[in-house]
Amino acid sequence: MSATIYGIPNCDTMKKARTWLDSRDVGYAFHDYRASGLEPERLDAWVDKLGWEVLLNKASTSFRALPDADRQGLDARKAKALMLANPTMIKRPVLDLGDRLLVGFKPDIYEREMG
Repeated sequence: MSATIYGIPNCDTMKKARTWLDSRDVGYAFHDYRASGLEPERLDAWVDKLGWEVLLNKASTSFRALPDADRQGLDARKAKALMLANPTMIKRPVLDLGDRLLVGFKPDIYEREMG
């Protein structure tokens, strides 16, 4: 299985997901979108597949620090612009398995989806 996990290295949820993958010898590439950014086309594909509401982490420190005007009237265009400008607003991790995406880390879902 070829997988890419997207997120930031110091996130506790990322650490748990990577530990889970490592303990099961699941090979993956790690994409640090704080350091490397995220291509608009990739985010567009994720939003098309999952919806921006699944991807935008409204509980993140980055999102909560925004001025009220930036947090109001969210739609796909505005949410994508926010996530591209500050990828730490994207829920973590995003695990791209090629044919499907998993957002967040829940061991039971990883187990079910990857056997």
